[in-house]
Amino acid sequence: MIEVLLFAQLQEEAGTDRITVDFTTVTVKQLKEQLRNEYAFQQIEESMIAVNESYALDDDIIKAGDTVAIIPPVSGG
Repeated sequence: MIEVLLFAQLQEEAGTDRITVDFTTVTVKQLKEQLRNEYAFQQIEESMIAVNESYALDDDIIKAGDTVAIIPPVSGG
């Protein structure tokens, strides 16, 4: 299981601040695709991804037991 922490708009869209996904290993890109399909997240592609508190790229591998944070872009003025 991989714990996914959600912030800002993604948290509102999911109705929760965290979800778990049942993968042994998955790339960041595959995880984003899965979450986009399952939760219809609008800003998943523009979001920063951190795995175990380190920013990750699309090709990075996430393993069971890892914690992923998804941080959407911030807007404001």
